[in-house]
Amino acid sequence: MGILVVGSIGLDDIQTPAGRRQRTLGGSCTYFATAASLYAPVSIVGVVGTDFPQEHFEFLRSRNIDLRGLQVVEGKTFFWAGRYGEDFGDAETLETQLNVFADFHPQIPEDLKDSEYVFLANIDPTLQIEVLQQMRAPRLTALDSMNFWISSKKEVLTEAFSMVDIVILNETEVRMFTEESNLLLATRQLLALGPKALIIKRGEHGAMLVTDGQRLGESFFLVPAYPLDSVVDPTGAGDAFAAGFMGYLAREGDLSLRTLRRAVVHGTVVASFTVQDFSIDRLRTLTMAEIEARYNELRYLTSFDPLSAQEFGVLQRPFKA
Repeated sequence: MGILVVGSIGLDDIQTPAGRRQRTLGGSCTYFATAASLYAPVSIVGVVGTDFPQEHFEFLRSRNIDLRGLQVVEGKTFFWAGRYGEDFGDAETLETQLNVFADFHPQIPEDLKDSEYVFLANIDPTLQIEVLQQMRAPRLTALDSMNFWISSKKEVLTEAFSMVDIVILNETEVRMFTEESNLLLATRQLLALGPKALIIKRGEHGAMLVTDGQRLGESFFLVPAYPLDSVVDPTGAGDAFAAGFMGYLAREGDLSLRTLRRAVVHGTVVASFTVQDFSIDRLRTLTMAEIEARYNELRYLTSFDPLSAQEFGVLQRPFKA
């Protein structure tokens, strides 16, 4: 089952304690599509300028990524320059050039309007709504966002949240959006807007899946980050997480809570590979065998006694009717 992703494709200048890369391939669409293509067919909707290197087109096509929705417009491609400190926390933005991305409005090819899985990467929520209004009957929609849109377009973002099945934010953004310091209460506020699930990205601390449930163990699922002895570049880790998550769901074709929990683990694993090299370089060579091996390692690291038959039955409930 194919996945449609809408977001940015860009050229990055990245500085980390591990080194520097200039005009490297970046953008949320790029990270997502490269990783998700290991699981299922992916179609990109985005825009680049006429300066976009031919080698990047060739790479994306080599992964069987559908580029029919990728607009090529006269001008320069979106550019971002950022620097990470010794703790690899949030990047310091040194420069942002929207270029052709400034006037981008997503146009979904007619046959892709029937895509079953839709991921709206971190872009203006107005554009995310434009995409949702063009889709016919997607089986699952997910949306990522950031603090900039929360502070500048909260009302529009709230509307976008109400239109999707899954919202993906980091812990700070959840608190910022809800203006609630208690994370448990904050998640309930956000789910009350309409989405059926919330994924909270927690960086080096892993990820959390939140759904409706009568008990804490039914509504919360936590996955630690995979332990790494070195990090090279955290750029795109969140998009890679979304790719592993959405990719696994599309491959399995099942939306039970049990499958969603496994998908969160897949997202965590894919993100752990992404940060081990600059740009998408580790994703270029990543294989499903490597993902499955690390998945099993993480499963072993977090192993607990099995659930009772009654508790296990809860995980078989459909996520979405």
